[in-house]
Amino acid sequence: MAGLGQGDVAPEFELPRDGGGSISLAALRGKPIVLFFYPKDDTKACTEEAISFSALAKEFQEAGIALVGISPDSAKSHDRFTKKHGLTVALGADEDKAAANAYGVWVEKSMYGRKYMGVERTTFLIDRQGVISRVWEKVKVPGHADEVLAAAKTL
Repeated sequence: MAGLGQGDVAPEFELPRDGGGSISLAALRGKPIVLFFYPKDDTKACTEEAISFSALAKEFQEAGIALVGISPDSAKSHDRFTKKHGLTVALGADEDKAAANAYGVWVEKSMYGRKYMGVERTTFLIDRQGVISRVWEKVKVPGHADEVLAAAKTL
């Protein structure tokens, strides 16, 4: 299901998470949710993105907004990533790429002429009823977390 956009119902997911246990859309329903899909733990842009969201995690929490990062890495990888960088956001492990496929972010990419499949850095803002309110595609990291926080506060 590609091309999810404003007004679409956010697909359900339940994923293992950093620190043990799992995280699901159903468990977060009733409050605004920010889902940020990123390609890989501990790479430059992904680390910058996770750190910038972590820096604002308290503001998201105080505004009643759930904040979840999702990548195809394992929960064990997320644990190392979280510990290494002092991250405070929940990270879902989408190893089978079911959530990435459901949200349409598992796409063909190209680097130096080589084509491969990977996660397109995308953020979804989901309202209290589970409907997608806004989508940021092909995210550029600088300033992104601030922009998402400002938009989420309007829900």
